[in-house]
Amino acid sequence: MRYRKLGNSELTISEVSFGCMSLESEAIAKELIHYAIDKGVNYFDTADLYQSGENEVMLGKSIKGIRNDLIIATKVGNQLRKDHSGWDWNPSKKYIIEAVEKSLLRLQTDYIDLYQLHGGTIDDPIDETIDAFETLKKSGKIRYYGISSIRPNVIKEYVKRSNITSVMMQYSLLDRRPEEECLDLLLKKNIGVLTRGTVAKGLLAGKPVKAYLEHDEAQVASAVAILNQISKGGKTMCQSAINYVLAHPAITSAVLGARSKDQLKECLQYDNDQNLSVEDMLVLKNGVTQNRYTAHK
Repeated sequence: MRYRKLGNSELTISEVSFGCMSLESEAIAKELIHYAIDKGVNYFDTADLYQSGENEVMLGKSIKGIRNDLIIATKVGNQLRKDHSGWDWNPSKKYIIEAVEKSLLRLQTDYIDLYQLHGGTIDDPIDETIDAFETLKKSGKIRYYGISSIRPNVIKEYVKRSNITSVMMQYSLLDRRPEEECLDLLLKKNIGVLTRGTVAKGLLAGKPVKAYLEHDEAQVASAVAILNQISKGGKTMCQSAINYVLAHPAITSAVLGARSKDQLKECLQYDNDQNLSVEDMLVLKNGVTQNRYTAHK
């Protein structure tokens, strides 16, 4: 496993990391998390929203005793309703300050390495939200903060007005919207990018072909065929999809989820020394249409 520094922070993160959202039980969580750790993964990403906080609980229990060897990230902003009928968006300072205490308890830790705003709109009280994160950073309850967003206008505001360390955004061969402007901007500002959706809901890892975002079924089938074509020397399509994302210098880590050990094993078998060649990258970029953001610009 290779590691990359996360933006302007002192955090060094595995190129492939673990997204905990898909974990289904404590037993499965412990097995998959410890398997990932054995393979060199050191970054684990969760959110207070996942399973109404139980995802944080599972992660906390699974890493008990080794927490300080790992980099733990969680997210805030989606306030669960008291009747559990859903959640409401709440980026207020009051809520963020209250929510971090609950996440710390569930994770069984006294600090969070990376605390992320779980979404965001241009109409949010952005300065108040930033103040909440800065307050938590000064108190030592979080080490760094970032946002999880696919909205260029929101990302630009946080780049301009805050000291964010990272942006988590959806990025894959089938979702190249970040290439339009966000990745270059974040690279220039030394803000790390954590990707989700790297294998496009499994479509780039062998799941049956179907339409995805603006790509119809035929276009997805074509992308899969091209990805298979450039997967040489025993490399799988999944591994090539990961390497496509990691090829951009703005990217720190591809955050991948898994429900089974077999899924995780394939994700973690990507070959550090088999980066895609310049020719392979050109084939992929010329063969798969680059979609673009149509809103929130």
